[in-house]
Amino acid sequence: MAVIRFTERPRFRNPWSEFERMRRGFDEFSRNFLSGEAPFSSATVYPPLNMYEDAEKLIIKAELPGVAASDMDISLEGDTLTLQGKREPRHDDDKVSYHRREIARGSFSRAISLPTKIDPESIVAKLANGILTITLAKAAEVKPRKITVVTE
Repeated sequence: MAVIRFTERPRFRNPWSEFERMRRGFDEFSRNFLSGEAPFSSATVYPPLNMYEDAEKLIIKAELPGVAASDMDISLEGDTLTLQGKREPRHDDDKVSYHRREIARGSFSRAISLPTKIDPESIVAKLANGILTITLAKAAEVKPRKITVVTE
């Protein structure tokens, strides 16, 4: 006798869910069209970044091609680091007719929750070749410490 488990049964697929997804997409498109500004795509998070750590520091690398250092603002509040800025449009945008426009322009903001406590006095940010590197030293209380064991 065959035993059919509940997890092996095919899921019920709502036939209206695809229409609902399309409706939301059209709503977002019309909001963006009426605002007159081409915002960054909601399908991706901008700016894309990597965050990693070692024993002494936390490092964040963000891709920001075409963004000048003067157009960025980095702030730390509690355990949240915020990147804000804008990518200015090229000056000849009004003189050309685009066939494809995938490089977004305009303002962006991204809040990053930090996984560990850091020393706010030792934050270093460098922008080179469109890559922003933020180095945050860990706070003394969260750095690993070696404890020696004494024998009696």
